[in-house]
Amino acid sequence: MDENQEKKSNFTTVQNPSAYKTIYDTENKSKSKIGFGRGFLLPFISGVLGCTVVIGTCFGVPSIKSKLLGTTSNSDNSNSSNSLSSGYVSQTSLSNYSDTAVYAANKILPSIVGIKVEYNVNSLISMFGRQTQTQTATASGSGIIISEDGYILTNNHIVSTSSSESYYEVSDATKVTVTLFNDETEYEAKIIGKDEETDLAVIKIEKTGLAKAEFADSDNIKVGEFAMAVGNPLGMQSSITCGVISAVNREVTDSDGKTFTLIQTDAAINSGNSGGALVNSEGKVIGINTLKLSGTGIEGMGFAIPINSTTDITSQLIQYSKVKRPYIGITGMDLDEETAKTYNLVVGAYVKSVDDFSAAEKAGIKIGDVIIEADGKKITTMDELNEIKNSHQIGDEMKIKVNRDGQEKELTLTLGEQP
Repeated sequence: MDENQEKKSNFTTVQNPSAYKTIYDTENKSKSKIGFGRGFLLPFISGVLGCTVVIGTCFGVPSIKSKLLGTTSNSDNSNSSNSLSSGYVSQTSLSNYSDTAVYAANKILPSIVGIKVEYNVNSLISMFGRQTQTQTATASGSGIIISEDGYILTNNHIVSTSSSESYYEVSDATKVTVTLFNDETEYEAKIIGKDEETDLAVIKIEKTGLAKAEFADSDNIKVGEFAMAVGNPLGMQSSITCGVISAVNREVTDSDGKTFTLIQTDAAINSGNSGGALVNSEGKVIGINTLKLSGTGIEGMGFAIPINSTTDITSQLIQYSKVKRPYIGITGMDLDEETAKTYNLVVGAYVKSVDDFSAAEKAGIKIGDVIIEADGKKITTMDELNEIKNSHQIGDEMKIKVNRDGQEKELTLTLGEQP
């Protein structure tokens, strides 16, 4: 029996007053000699008292009252709510979603800037001999104000555009300008420091009293929570898109072969959003928008650098104009089982070159060595070697085992500073 049927059943159990008339008529015919007091007045009073008892009982007992009125008691609501809240966290009403987005936008927008970069493109023309034609090109991106006196955090790929192909060369940025929220003035910016490995850069404008962004703890974000991407997609300054955190600690490899550990979101990230902020419901920065996947059948897959991973990098970029990292001083390649067997070598990191005066050279590492252990841990790839190296500080000693001409040799190197 469903709830509607139960309600109808409960209603039909209440006696119909017309039934009393039927009873009276029947008794009146069969017992015609009963007097007025016993034949009419007594049944009438009894009927009134009976109705009063039924109505009083129904409206006095909450469970009966609620069924009659088609409502649910507080205890029923509580049980229903508890049965629905079977996920990881309690259910939250979305009635204030709009207010949440408005609050977050108002909080972060004054801290997001538009960045325009100018650079030279040298086209190589060989129709009438080798000639060079230079043109000026522009690119745009976003940035996050990290101090009231003009320091701005952004992506390295926005301000570092140099590259070359067989038919053109792209120079480093020749000019970088910044546009503030609700301010059409273009402020020329200086590149303070940049780091290709983390795709982070810091620039600065000569202006004070800026709205510094507030950072959240990106280690505490949860899949499914509110996320807002803020930036200047396609030059449309101060644009926001909303979504959720789709995944955390997502390993993504970019077109240059670099692997990053990122936050994934379905908040739309488009060209020009790079360097802008990914914020939570409080308008606090949890990441820096940096990548997106695009192509047929791909939708809503954007990625941001967790803000917690940027703080040390940012400090070093401001202080040293670069990130100081430990340095071995080799270039190498991975040797898997098939390749190692083909060249009569062993699995590990093959040393292709050794930099002059580097830690590797001083320790006695030679071209052709295969690094098979570092700090007592087995090495099969250059990534594994670099992971162990990066766990050290500049000046630390590192134990290396190499296979050289079929013989294993243990070496100790003192890590230098990456130039």
